[in-house]
Amino acid sequence: MLWLVLCLDLFADAVRRGGQGLTRAVGRVVGGRKMRLLPLIGATYFMVSGGPYGLEDILGKAGYGRAIVLLLLVPVFWSLPTSLMIGELATAIPSEGGFYQWVRRAMGPFWGFQEAWLSLAASVFDMAIYPTTFVLYLSHVAPMLTAGYRGWLLKLAIVGISAAWNLRGAASVGIGSVRMMMISLSPFVVLIGLAAWRGMHVGFVPARLGAPDTVDLSGALLVALWNYMGWDNASTIAQEVDDPQRTYPRAMLWSALVVMCVYTLPLAAVWASGIPAERFSTGAWVDAAGLLGGAGLALAVVLAGSLDGLGTFNALTLSYTRLPFAMALDGLAPRVLAKRLPNGVPWVSVALCSVGWALALGFTFERLISIDLVLYGASLLLEFVALLVLRVREPGLSRPFRVPGGMAGAVLVGLGPACLIGFALWAARGETVGALPALLFAGLVALAGPVVYFVVRRSAIRAI
Repeated sequence: MLWLVLCLDLFADAVRRGGQGLTRAVGRVVGGRKMRLLPLIGATYFMVSGGPYGLEDILGKAGYGRAIVLLLLVPVFWSLPTSLMIGELATAIPSEGGFYQWVRRAMGPFWGFQEAWLSLAASVFDMAIYPTTFVLYLSHVAPMLTAGYRGWLLKLAIVGISAAWNLRGAASVGIGSVRMMMISLSPFVVLIGLAAWRGMHVGFVPARLGAPDTVDLSGALLVALWNYMGWDNASTIAQEVDDPQRTYPRAMLWSALVVMCVYTLPLAAVWASGIPAERFSTGAWVDAAGLLGGAGLALAVVLAGSLDGLGTFNALTLSYTRLPFAMALDGLAPRVLAKRLPNGVPWVSVALCSVGWALALGFTFERLISIDLVLYGASLLLEFVALLVLRVREPGLSRPFRVPGGMAGAVLVGLGPACLIGFALWAARGETVGALPALLFAGLVALAGPVVYFVVRRSAIRAI
């Protein structure tokens, strides 16, 4: 799918610009200062997905049939409405800081600050996962390289590489994301091909579609929601995207299609190969690759898993570091965070956020998906509210792309995500963080936002 998108986009670019040739079109995509469609799709892919890794728990909890149904239905009620909302707001307000700017414009600086606070707080729980994933998959190949303090140094290296890469600019991160995506998906293309070849020549012996002996449908849905969240992250770099009014809606829809295919096709392949769902837990893609393609394919899946960890951390660094920068411009963060390099990169924000995430590497938040969902879900609901408020307060605002259906459509588009976030809150009721219930912990993190806001505002007034 991605190779087809790449070819079509490059061909259309060459035709649109007067038949100057495919070679020059490629040069513009790779060498441009601003991010174009393909790089934005690549960056969004890593911000949301990062590949089939993480789906193993859905399969192990729900079985093949329910897992595939979840992965097909969740985008309809979660990803598609979010993409439509982002399409309207990103084209109407293509400002650096993205969703922070939308909420601030609709409801004022207090709520804009809360939007950024919730997103940055969620990043602390989220960003520690990906260097850990890199080291986890690499340990299957070179355990001596990842043992003890070496593993910790490798995690720090991921943070440092991503920071240095981001200093080169959004276009560089986007181009790198496209390349890493194509490389990391290659083993799964081979896996799907081998499953199809085996079925045609040996016969399909599909595994049981039903659920495993122990069913955890709530847990499977939470993991599915987590694997499909993050569509709004790409909005924070709007000023670094070429023709954002046209590029964002296309990138969101293409990315949603690519991610859904990346999730469902490998699952369908291992189901058709007869591998039982009970064998699937975190890291089971390596075993499936070994059964279908031998040690070589298993090694490729391991290396692709490490590459996905780097790609996701790198793309999310691009997104999150624009929030402190935008807040600094509005006087809601220290002014030094507004400093930029000649290529437009907010280098102080990149450095500060990277240091913060490096300090969080010692935490183990891999299983606290519910906390990440609660904080992210609260920020997402604020974005849907901003969509409605701006429709009322600024009906004349230019909206190159609109959620269809008028005001009723703008209301209805938020119902699916709101219901799913409510379910995530209910499903997390029994989880704990140390001695605290997970919901109480997430609530305390969220409630710290207003306190920090008033402290910041008071300090700003005193400094005048």
